[in-house]
Amino acid sequence: MSTSIKNQEQILKKLGITKLNPMQEQALLTIPAYPSTILLSPTGTGKTLAFLLPLINELKPSIKEVQLLILVPSRELAIQIEQVIRDMGTGYKANAVYGGRPISKDKIELAHTPAIVIGTPGRVLDHLDRESFSIEQLKTIVLDEFDKSLEVGFEQEMGDILADLVHVKKRVLTSATQNIRIPDFAKVKNPKVIDYTAAGVAQLDVKKVTASHKDKLESLIHLLQHIGNQPGIIFCNFKDTINFVSEHLSIHNIEHGLFHGGLEQQDRERALIKFRNGTHQIIIATDLAARGLDIPELKYIIHYQLPLKAEEFTHRNGRTARMNAQGTAYVLQWNKETVPDFITTEEVLVPVSKTTEIATEWATVFISGGRKDKISKGDIAGLFFKQGGLEKNELGIIELKQDCAFVAVPKKKLYEVIDKTNNMRLKKKKVRIYEL
Repeated sequence: MSTSIKNQEQILKKLGITKLNPMQEQALLTIPAYPSTILLSPTGTGKTLAFLLPLINELKPSIKEVQLLILVPSRELAIQIEQVIRDMGTGYKANAVYGGRPISKDKIELAHTPAIVIGTPGRVLDHLDRESFSIEQLKTIVLDEFDKSLEVGFEQEMGDILADLVHVKKRVLTSATQNIRIPDFAKVKNPKVIDYTAAGVAQLDVKKVTASHKDKLESLIHLLQHIGNQPGIIFCNFKDTINFVSEHLSIHNIEHGLFHGGLEQQDRERALIKFRNGTHQIIIATDLAARGLDIPELKYIIHYQLPLKAEEFTHRNGRTARMNAQGTAYVLQWNKETVPDFITTEEVLVPVSKTTEIATEWATVFISGGRKDKISKGDIAGLFFKQGGLEKNELGIIELKQDCAFVAVPKKKLYEVIDKTNNMRLKKKKVRIYEL
């Protein structure tokens, strides 16, 4: 079965996409034609949609078992892909399974068998061992950001999963990096390679900023003031450093989010929500945020701590200057610090500190009802327009989850909106609404 061009146009319209980029166009033609495809493209260029469109085209509605498995290195990426599939509105059920939440919750969702399972290797293998779903009709597997999965220690689990999936006929491997090792267990033979890793590189400016103090904090503040109100990531190597930098930004009243492996899953998800909807323009993160996250186009990234490996430098930089867009990577260097050989830029920026406040116009509210309560984005918008008194241009991004929702509203109207909407009914559910 193949989806018509008309259906594809409907999917893109639902996603708010006017046209596919060249990498996605090539993937749409290549993936159906070859049993093994390797898709290489920088982070943020749309690899998820590139493999989902052709693979969902090949699903059969008459089959009521799992047909497609997508293995990912992180919980965030699993959740992100699940959301993209739902937003596509194809009618195929998809469920994300991952460590860090009760397996009983997975079982409830898998009881009504999905066509697509997305998951981290450890949790997927657990379900295969428990026989939580049949693999008889599972003919396609995607190893998304597979080199990252290997890097974080999932090689054994991935090998065991591939050994179990004896009916697989189509394999798609994706990465943001060239010259990666293809593991033997993937059973990839004569793959067709789609390589767009050079895309965006020409649009990236790399600039050094020299700091006179070892802690670099004063120079960081000057740099942020120089950049102004623009979305960006400050990269650190360690979570303790993130907390150190965070305290200093708070002293200067610079709002920001945090993202690292030491945070609870819910806190990481909410940090990304507030970053996506503009409540925070800045997020301070470890390399966990360098790949595979659904975050908006960035104007810049800052290497507050210099990366330890060339790959980390590449992936961090890949967060900006994506396809057909410009961006800047700032290397913040103490004047007595040794710079790795892979950082070769000679361009030095002396930040001109500005007095303008680094602040956003948005705030985020939490709603205690979601998709399982039959609540839609339209229902939420109606509540905020009618009861909340917002104009259409005052309603920001709505993110609808299974059991809750998050909405960006103007900061200046935050408490007024909460006062007017809290404890109102959405569909049949009385919802609590409060500031996140």
